[in-house]
Amino acid sequence: MTTLSVVVPVRDGERYIADALTSLCRNARHDFEFIVVDDGSVDGTGEVIADFAGELPGLTVVRNPSPVGLADARNTGLSAATGRYVTFMDGDDWLAPGYLTQLVEAIDGLGCDFVRADHVQVEGRKRVVHRAPAARRGAVLDPRDAILPADVRTMVDYPYAWAGIYRRSLGDLLRFPGSLHTAEDRPWIWRLHQEAASFAVVSLAGVFYRRMVAGSLTQVGDERQLHFFDAFELVFKDVDPRFLPKAVRNFCALLGHHLELGDRFTPELRARFEERGAQMLRALPVELVAGSVARMSAERAAALRPVLPDLPPSPHVRVRRDREET
Repeated sequence: MTTLSVVVPVRDGERYIADALTSLCRNARHDFEFIVVDDGSVDGTGEVIADFAGELPGLTVVRNPSPVGLADARNTGLSAATGRYVTFMDGDDWLAPGYLTQLVEAIDGLGCDFVRADHVQVEGRKRVVHRAPAARRGAVLDPRDAILPADVRTMVDYPYAWAGIYRRSLGDLLRFPGSLHTAEDRPWIWRLHQEAASFAVVSLAGVFYRRMVAGSLTQVGDERQLHFFDAFELVFKDVDPRFLPKAVRNFCALLGHHLELGDRFTPELRARFEERGAQMLRALPVELVAGSVARMSAERAAALRPVLPDLPPSPHVRVRRDREET
């Protein structure tokens, strides 16, 4: 019986995929399977993966003839998975030796639907541990209790699918919105926390997440960035009314972040991005938008100014910096 399925989507990742697969070799067990989804790569990714056929037990390779995007590549891997549990890894990241066994031991011991973990952010030679935003560790919790307060960093501000392990019996809750080519993890994490029965957070930091990788969607300023709005339309469509203040705050902070990085857009795309942002802000409760903006740093509020509707003053709200949502 397969205990764990590891889903690894990759596209044009020949520079890093060997590091990723080498780290999986150092995590391999006879009851683990590794499903690499080559999402239409046109570089040497496929050849590098093939070199690991005899080194990585449990390796299965699925190749998409043309790219379908990260969300559907992950969904393809989920459809092929047979493990009791599932986790994810991106093709430009890597894992510490023995990390996957620690994850399995954590969820086995806790008996909950999913477990979230910390991670290590990598920029060049710099390594920084980023903690999942939950103070209580190693205890089974209600996922809905980890959404609020609205003005504090919570687990819905930590959407990284690869920072955790999940019971495959969660079924469709684990699937990503295939229409999205960026921000696909936002509606995913909101749905998981609103609908799953139980979760926990553990103090493990075995995922090494490369940031600022050329060609990654966080660095690209093309039309796929507009999917950010589609992602939050899905969040707002399904959000429980009691969590709406958090969803609005989450959206406003991330919209401001995107606008602060607006130089990556062409003028035409920036105009479309601002127009879409203004439309969505006008559709949200004005008092929630005003409260969110009042708590932002001056820099982020200034970035939002071109898309803001007329807002009532909020004189009693303390201004604070919102770095956590990004």
